[in-house]
Amino acid sequence: MKGDTSEPNESKQDLTRSADAASSSLEDLQKAYNDLNSRYLRLAADFDNYRKRMAREIDARTTFAIEEFAVELLDVMDNFERAEKTESAGLKEGMEQIKKLFTTILERHGITPIECRNLPFDPERQEAIAYVPSDAREGTVIDEAIRGYCMQDKVIRCAKVVVSKGKEE
Repeated sequence: MKGDTSEPNESKQDLTRSADAASSSLEDLQKAYNDLNSRYLRLAADFDNYRKRMAREIDARTTFAIEEFAVELLDVMDNFERAEKTESAGLKEGMEQIKKLFTTILERHGITPIECRNLPFDPERQEAIAYVPSDAREGTVIDEAIRGYCMQDKVIRCAKVVVSKGKEE
């Protein structure tokens, strides 16, 4: 009978060892989970801070770029004010100089006029405001009411043009 009683004790000991091993394993898993969760939360916070910092930097760069452009345009305004105070003899020459300065500033910032006179009508770059008979071939731009502009090959304002209808019969 002693043999019979030893088996349950051994079973209990095996179960206790298994329970201790499982408990130890569960604690290890819980510790690993807590560590990974902590790392995840720190990473999420770091990413959120990075996103906010990048948004602030982009906003600051945009503001600085606009400010820099505005300061350059103020030179043009100063010249207009000087031109208003001069006699009419030098007014035309002053206006030509102001236009030249303004054009230089625009070109420095990648803003260029769209050339369209005597070229085929392009609806992506031009807006037709009139369709009139003329000696020019049909679909050709014969006049430009308002000049269009591109910035870095992107149209920022379409030209408003008059398009030829061809010869009227």
